[in-house]
Amino acid sequence: MSELIPYALLYLFGTFISAVAQVLLKKSALKTYESTIKEYLNPLVVTGYVIFFAATFCTLFAYKVVPLSLGPVLEATSYVYVTIFGVMFFKEHVSRRKVLALALIIGGICVYALGV
Repeated sequence: MSELIPYALLYLFGTFISAVAQVLLKKSALKTYESTIKEYLNPLVVTGYVIFFAATFCTLFAYKVVPLSLGPVLEATSYVYVTIFGVMFFKEHVSRRKVLALALIIGGICVYALGV
C-alpha cells in the first residue's frame, strides 16, 4: 500500500498537468492568428502538447504500480480540475447540474477510496 501512494500521486499529477494543457490549448483557440501555421505552431499550442506528452509519461510510469481498476478513478479528478480552471481563467458559469455531477464524481472517488 505504501508503494502505491507515490505512484498514485504521480498519476494525479499527470492528470492535473493534462488539465493545465487543456487550458493552454483553449486560450490559444480563443485567439485569432494571421496564418494556419501560426495557429498551430505558437507557444501556447506547442507548450500544451509538450505537457500532454509529459502527462502521458506520468500515467504510463504510474501504471507500473497503480492497479488498472484505480486508473479511471484517479482520471476522474480531471473533471474537477477543468471545472475549476474554467471558472478561474474563462469566467465560465457552473450550473447546479454541473455541481451535482462533480459531487457525484467526488462521491464515487470517496466510495472507491473507502472500499465500500
